[in-house]
Amino acid sequence: MHKSKEYKLLNADDFSSVFSFRKRLNSPHLFFHLAPNLLGHHRLGFVIGKKIEKRAIRRNYMRRSIREMLKDLLPQNFSFDIVVRVQKSFYRNEFSQIKSELQLLIGRTK
Repeated sequence: MHKSKEYKLLNADDFSSVFSFRKRLNSPHLFFHLAPNLLGHHRLGFVIGKKIEKRAIRRNYMRRSIREMLKDLLPQNFSFDIVVRVQKSFYRNEFSQIKSELQLLIGRTK
């Protein structure tokens, strides 16, 4: 995955189209909202509210670490728009648990 804008959900319309598709998977820390796209690659968006984690540093850490894990875990031709919603805060000590939750969620998309 590249850092370019083509791999990100950027505006409210993109997010609402994924939410309105109503395909949802969850794990103890994460919610996946999925919608197929015709782009030939995935696009990611994140929702991490202040109610979940007050500190912006930690919200940014969660966003960065999930994006980095998904870079390795998602197949090349995975044509979905994904909104990852964090429902329970996590930090460095739970990194491996989050990675296994992501693997499980990706496995359930097929």
